Amino acid sequence: MKTIALRFVMTWALVGACLIPVQAEGSVFQVSVEAPLDEIYDSVSNALDQNRFFVVFDVNMGRNMARFAERWGDDYNRNGLEGIRAMVVCNIWYTNQVANNDPSMLSLCPLTVTLIHKQGTTTVLFAKPTVIAKGSPAEPVIKELEREFIAAINAGLQ
Repeated sequence: MKTIALRFVMTWALVGACLIPVQAEGSVFQVSVEAPLDEIYDSVSNALDQNRFFVVFDVNMGRNMARFAERWGDDYNRNGLEGIRAMVVCNIWYTNQVANNDPSMLSLCPLTVTLIHKQGTTTVLFAKPTVIAKGSPAEPVIKELEREFIAAINAGLQ
């Protein structure tokens, strides 16, 4: 019951901030906002940085995929996405904590956040590391990491 109430409050809080409903359950955190991709990308990137999640690499996957449009023909971008960008992000303190608890969970480091854009809406996607970490000695620190990372993403969408 507590989880349902929390989801309800989070969803309405985000909707009140001009966001489109959040998909917080399952393996992917997903939130959409009616705004240009580059604007949201910059805002989320800055918020992550301010929360000590440093972007170590970024890629414009949409632009890279477009180079193959002719070769892939009808199989190219069948969902009609207008943009796809991703950030590879690291917080070295969390990396150390994960390594201290379960080195095999370092497969989760660094984190990746992907933004897609279509018809005026940008969607932020983040694969939740807690799904993989279930039962690991590193699970508690990964839960904290996930919670802090999602909070930083949300801060970038305010």
